[in-house]
Amino acid sequence: MKLSTYNPSNTEEIKQLFTKTFSDSEGQSEGLLIGNLAYELITSIADHDFCCFVATENEQIIGSIIFSKLSFEREINTFLLSPVAISTSYQGKGIGQKLINFGLNALKENGVELVFTYGDPNFYSKVGFRFIPENLAKAPFKLTYPEGWLAQSLINDEIEPITGNSYCVEAFNKPGLW
Repeated sequence: MKLSTYNPSNTEEIKQLFTKTFSDSEGQSEGLLIGNLAYELITSIADHDFCCFVATENEQIIGSIIFSKLSFEREINTFLLSPVAISTSYQGKGIGQKLINFGLNALKENGVELVFTYGDPNFYSKVGFRFIPENLAKAPFKLTYPEGWLAQSLINDEIEPITGNSYCVEAFNKPGLW
């Protein structure tokens, strides 16, 4: 397995990976929603406001993660990890964890201080994310699953409170995703 930064020529393959993976686990409508979200993130955000990484085997993409800029009123270099997809037949083998750690290391090398995600605490805690109450750092929208608001500092162990509102990239600027 090889981990690397995505190649823009693989955009359609990445979209299909997200669509199929989420269709397999959550149903076709969720698959289409997340596949289209991944496509929108890759094709509509300035290069300095997002990163996409892939896991490949035999030159086929078997996993992908996308990070996009998350801004706060206070100046802090922060990104949002979402979405993540590992091909159904490759799940449960630690590929997602390896891919996330690969991405986090790349972000850290580029001066990113904090990474947030909104997802399953049981999964993301395996790669260093922990629950963040909204009085510590507010999500861009009201969360339907507040326990899933998670963060990880890339510069130290503690996460200092971040006052004020947060703002996501346009592709995530939809309350239904939160």
